[in-house]
Amino acid sequence: MSPSASEPSAAAAETAVSELDESAESGSAPDGAEPDLDAAAAEEVGESRAELLAQLDAVTAERDDYLNQLQRQRAEFQNYRKRVEAERRQQVSAGVSRLVESLLPVLDGCDAATAQGHSEVAAVGQSLMVALGKAGLERIDAVGEPFDPTQHEAVTIEQAPDPTDPVLDEDADSPDIEEAATEAAAPTDAGAPDHADEARQVVTAELRSGFRFDGRVLRAAMVKVRTG
Repeated sequence: MSPSASEPSAAAAETAVSELDESAESGSAPDGAEPDLDAAAAEEVGESRAELLAQLDAVTAERDDYLNQLQRQRAEFQNYRKRVEAERRQQVSAGVSRLVESLLPVLDGCDAATAQGHSEVAAVGQSLMVALGKAGLERIDAVGEPFDPTQHEAVTIEQAPDPTDPVLDEDADSPDIEEAATEAAAPTDAGAPDHADEARQVVTAELRSGFRFDGRVLRAAMVKVRTG
């Protein structure tokens, strides 16, 4: 039984119950029956009324069941559509990410050519970066930024020279200044605490650009780090 068929049946049952109630109260029978009802007729009316009420309850329960099923199916379909749409976006993003990652060596080549003075290549690299930037690619800031192991890959780590080191005052142009400063800054007491982890680490040079795609690190920047 469908919901559309249930509703007329419920209405008919309610009408019949109403007619029986009116006839029982007024003492008249519906449909031109004799006005005087004996006890047997009154009992029959009561049974008919109870039967109609039971049918009405059954029809109402069946209608509610169909409504609940429809609501559940609609919710399941909406959830399915959302899940399919999310999976589709993930697949598209993953495909674009792989394509962008495959083009990173081209950007590296353009950067290297530009650094060597080939200005005609710079325009190509910029155009490619603009196109990939619209897809969600961005460079990771490196030089001058605090070292972040989640975005930077440290190739070399050097100790900052101590400005109070007398070696620096004696010969500022000596090629061994950095080496002497590093040796002077090294602790001489084997039992002294190591504060290297507490020192501030700053990126001083970028050896290879790093990139993010849609907020996710696609490739970490290869950098030189100075501690101190």
